Amino acid sequence: MTQTTRSLITALALAIAVTAPASAQTRELLNSSYDIARELFADYNTLFKAHWKEQTGETVTIRQSHAGSSKQARAILQGLKADVVTYNQVTDVNILAERGRLIPTDWADRLPNNSSPYYSTMAFLVREGNPKDIDNWDDLVREDVDLIMPNPKTSGNARYTFLAAMGYAQQRFGDDPERIDAFLSDLLERVQVFDSGGRGSTTTFVERGLGDVLLTFESEVNNIATLHPDQRFEVVVPEVSFRAEFPVTMIDANVEANGTEDLARAYLEHLYSTEAQRLLAGFNYRVHDDTVQAENADRFPDVELLSVEEIAGSWDNAMEIFASGGRLDQLQRR
Repeated sequence: MTQTTRSLITALALAIAVTAPASAQTRELLNSSYDIARELFADYNTLFKAHWKEQTGETVTIRQSHAGSSKQARAILQGLKADVVTYNQVTDVNILAERGRLIPTDWADRLPNNSSPYYSTMAFLVREGNPKDIDNWDDLVREDVDLIMPNPKTSGNARYTFLAAMGYAQQRFGDDPERIDAFLSDLLERVQVFDSGGRGSTTTFVERGLGDVLLTFESEVNNIATLHPDQRFEVVVPEVSFRAEFPVTMIDANVEANGTEDLARAYLEHLYSTEAQRLLAGFNYRVHDDTVQAENADRFPDVELLSVEEIAGSWDNAMEIFASGGRLDQLQRR
């Protein structure tokens, strides 16, 4: 073998060694999500990976990052390279456009239902036998009732709860701001523990045994009751509550840098498929798919779901409530 031939073989071997790992490399997607969605997206990721493999032949890895959605949004602004977000509050997505300029301002128009593939409302989880006889929002402000909920400063979950209570108070007290504020102040005073996120509140109520009522998403209270049959929790869904949408979007700046735009888009679009909507309903979320709605009609009670516009006029107005020195702070100082 000549020196030239040996050199060619060596060069070819080096080329194979360099290129083979790249061609076999598995692409990765990072989903930044809200606090109580761990189990949901663990199952959805399995579903999507099988779908993507069937459609493209490509194997992908999907990683999750979970915390209160406001905290997650701040992490992205500070450099977390998430490809997609699946949050529980519109404003936590808006901030990525308005402050970070990472997505277009019209992001909500890119997918159906304002880019919200599923939604929920707020409900109460009470202990076996409902010993405090909790039926509606009024029962939560009694002096013998201790509440557990996340902190509205850090949790979209808790903001929805506050707005739901506010909507109820507006209906009950009409144009009487003093009575509305007194009701909301009493409600906040009854909170025994303000955790930073929804999952922390679940732990406080279920594992630490604190509180008489856990205030969180309807989906979460139903999931807890199913996962802990030995504790015989009971679910109470008030007749008036808040329409809690769960917005999703890809982070344009990040998917361009990561080379994952096609993957990220498909990941979010598949949430609207019938099989994914069935999975979401299985986690006790309300969905838009007509077939899945019909299949689960007996599982979701009729509730008057108020929008943020009906309660506060807009999300901008609503967020002023939770700002430093805003209405929430004023109510807690009463």
